[in-house]
Amino acid sequence: MSKRAFDPETDRIVTVTLDPNTITSVDPDEVHEWRIATYDLVDSNKFYPARVSAKGPYALHLSIIGNHVVLDVRDPVNFSPIAAHYLSLTPFRGLIRDYFRIRESYYEAIRSASTFQIEAVDMGRRGLHNQAAELLIERLDNKLVMDLETARRLFTLICAIQPYAARVAEKDSELPTILFVCSMNSVRSPIAAALARKHFPGRLIARSAGVRSGKADHFVHEVMEEIGIDMSVHTPHTMDELMASHFDLVITLAEDAKKAVLDRGLEAGQMLYWNVPDPSEIEGRRETVLAAYRDLREDLDARLLKTLPQFLVDAGQDV
Repeated sequence: MSKRAFDPETDRIVTVTLDPNTITSVDPDEVHEWRIATYDLVDSNKFYPARVSAKGPYALHLSIIGNHVVLDVRDPVNFSPIAAHYLSLTPFRGLIRDYFRIRESYYEAIRSASTFQIEAVDMGRRGLHNQAAELLIERLDNKLVMDLETARRLFTLICAIQPYAARVAEKDSELPTILFVCSMNSVRSPIAAALARKHFPGRLIARSAGVRSGKADHFVHEVMEEIGIDMSVHTPHTMDELMASHFDLVITLAEDAKKAVLDRGLEAGQMLYWNVPDPSEIEGRRETVLAAYRDLREDLDARLLKTLPQFLVDAGQDV
């Protein structure tokens, strides 16, 4: 298949999100590294999925499943799926090891203020990135199309996230599973899932979904950033995208979510319905709206801290 010229208006990634269940870290320095790599990729790139009719620009959602990085291309407005490809990390193992080795050498050169050493390490770093980028383009041939500079930046992001992958697949994990469901997976359910992961790291698997597709909500980003949770990595998902059909606990946060869960026939060890308001329906000044989002955050936080410790004890988890 011949490659066409890149259209600067449509052939580009405008947002990158990460799966919080397969890419896990509570270290601010690690999250900062992801953010820099994400910013660099979004800031300048040429990219489009091959063999699809959907036009860009695009959102790119990354997760790690086993030994593969999943490159999930979506619509940036409603996050509906466009194309997804599994990229094996095996051919990149040596390059990823060299990336971290050269990175440490670069930091050491900066600390020692040796201009010659910095230039030598920087030359090696550029050569490594070019080699990795060429391999990335080759492995994604006829799947995802990008230029060399975009491939370099994507490789950097892959390096930044892969050391923090949860290598055990959810279906093989013995951790208790929780599903939070709201109307559009934009506000209530992602906040609840993020708070559950924050309070009980490594104790549970928390997923969230919506009855229908929603959009990223920047008020959510703002109020969760206040408590140190980066929600810019969240991609709204619908219930149709759920891989599992059984969860140990399902918590619905909207009336239509309660009905949708029952209609879908999801299996749940326990099911709860929390009647919590949707702050996105609040009108008024910015501070009024933000206050409503903060109230939701604190309400969900209190409910989770009251409910989940006993749930985890019943599931055989130490709290």
